[in-house]
Amino acid sequence: MPSSSPHRLTRQIVIAMLAGIALGVALNQLGAGPWLQTFVVDGLLHVIGSVFVAALKMMVVPLVFVSLVVGVTALSDLKTLGRIGAKALALYLATTALAVTIALALAGAVGPGHGFDAGTTEAGFSGKEAPPLTQMLIDLVPTNPVAAMAEGNMLQIIVFALLFGVAVTMSGTRGRHVLNFFTDLDVVIMHMVEWIMRLAPWGVFALITRTFASQGLDILLPLAAYFLTLTAALAIQLFVTYPVLLRLLASLNPITFLKKMRDPAAFAFSTASSGATIPVTLHTVEYKMGVPNSIASFTVPLGATINMDGTAMMQGVATVFIANVYGIDLTLTDYLLVVLTATLASVGTAAIPAVGLVTLTMVLGQVGLPVEGIALIIGVDRLLDMMRTTVNVSGDCVVSCIVAKSEKALDLDVFNDPAAGSVEAATRRHPLSTSSA
Repeated sequence: MPSSSPHRLTRQIVIAMLAGIALGVALNQLGAGPWLQTFVVDGLLHVIGSVFVAALKMMVVPLVFVSLVVGVTALSDLKTLGRIGAKALALYLATTALAVTIALALAGAVGPGHGFDAGTTEAGFSGKEAPPLTQMLIDLVPTNPVAAMAEGNMLQIIVFALLFGVAVTMSGTRGRHVLNFFTDLDVVIMHMVEWIMRLAPWGVFALITRTFASQGLDILLPLAAYFLTLTAALAIQLFVTYPVLLRLLASLNPITFLKKMRDPAAFAFSTASSGATIPVTLHTVEYKMGVPNSIASFTVPLGATINMDGTAMMQGVATVFIANVYGIDLTLTDYLLVVLTATLASVGTAAIPAVGLVTLTMVLGQVGLPVEGIALIIGVDRLLDMMRTTVNVSGDCVVSCIVAKSEKALDLDVFNDPAAGSVEAATRRHPLSTSSA
């Protein structure tokens, strides 16, 4: 039945996550023997999880490029495009600033790091240098669009797709021929995404099991205060801040939104990658929440690139934690610098790998804290990265819904329909086109 399809997949993903956590922790605590470690954990589970993530990443560039071209041509108005972009960017920066402020306030109240022995760690950290703002602006324009797609440089892909979509719109009859091709291609790509989503429970199970088998829970004990403080901050952002914004700015039911976030949240948690989750996020925002493609195709890729609410929260809590560990008192000016730096860094270092740790070096440098302190939190960063990626992806969906509602383009029937998002419903909404060039 169409109505049962999305719920069945969600249940399967949740069950796979819980089973993976239980099995991973059990393997870690009991100790996987050489055969089990080699052939199951580092063999079978590694292959399944890696293939699943690779399949998701395979769809990111074609899905973002094609969807954005189709979305821009659907707007057919540059003023509308500019208005949507301005709203999305303002909301992303505002939610990031709010996130790091909440994190700093909570960390200041809890005081993680007091009594922690900084000398017990043998880890080291060497951060990459962040590019200057001028270079970041120059790098927005791709010198080679094909190379940008090959490298997965999302900001450059977005810029090229926007320009290409505008050119298609302004090309008259010949442009419509090109648009017909991209519209058909968009439907075909969405079918490929559906196939990958059907395999999600297996991929999620493999990823989660291997993560907890290698990390376990013992590593959390020395850093329990830091871990729990950041977890609480992320929970506040996800279950308090976002629902309040949805209610105040868009008059939408937060409970309905959170229920429909289960699939992208599970994907984000298991992959720890906003970019790899883009296909699932786009599918959820369009087909489950009712955001039109013309808006979702822009806000979701942009959010996956620059919206770092969860990462900004990590930077806030980590700054307080490292300051406490080294016995350094932070002033009100320091806290304001952390908010400003973390917010701007969410945009300025979007294309750099390990963006959370890179931007943290920038934040620590601004308030005079030793960068070496990052070594103290590296051990638990993988588990926290999974949680903060979930928050990042949720923020992308929140902003997409708010922008769509402000443009009077949100399909409330789809948003309020608990059965929206099934494969059959998606096919009915966008049937496979047979239009000719």
